[in-house]
Amino acid sequence: MRFDLLANETLYRGFFSLQRYRLRFEFFDGTWSEPIEREIFERGHAVAVLPFDPVREEVVLIEQFRPGALEAPTGPWLSEIVAGMIEPGESAEDVARRESEEEAGLALTDLYPLTRYWVSPGGTTESIYLFLARVDTAAIDRDAEGVVAGQFGLDHEHEDIRVRIVSIEQALADVDEGRIIAAAPVIALLWLDRMRRQGKL
Repeated sequence: MRFDLLANETLYRGFFSLQRYRLRFEFFDGTWSEPIEREIFERGHAVAVLPFDPVREEVVLIEQFRPGALEAPTGPWLSEIVAGMIEPGESAEDVARRESEEEAGLALTDLYPLTRYWVSPGGTTESIYLFLARVDTAAIDRDAEGVVAGQFGLDHEHEDIRVRIVSIEQALADVDEGRIIAAAPVIALLWLDRMRRQGKL
């Protein structure tokens, strides 16, 4: 299958950018489409990592405000996993370790690459490299609800992050009951559950 990129115009450039592609592509029957135009959101590529403790059977989640989720049924404070954008010269593994420290105060031991997926390829080029990471949660200070003591996130990025440690079973129940609704934690938690059932962790 083939495609021809006929033109690529920058419509907006700021923290993110918006491109207009003019292209045509080959149909499954071998004929070609007419030229079409699509506006595509350019955000870059990201890394997301689910820290888990296999001994205590716990995971580390974060909560933060997300303006794109103003209409979410749970509200715009989403339960997520550690994540961040890949900067020039960084590997996906570098980002996983950097963001785990910045967003949750965690030093990762082992990283397990899971997959790379495209977030919404009908409208954005963004993809996410997804990892599991082994951590030791035993010595982490937390309250009765699992909220970790301390302030997390970067002030210059206006981050206000709450870190929680919950059992894997509780996190999976939160997925089932619609309390965890962002794609990266849903995918990572279901992958973790699958690997546990297969005895791979």
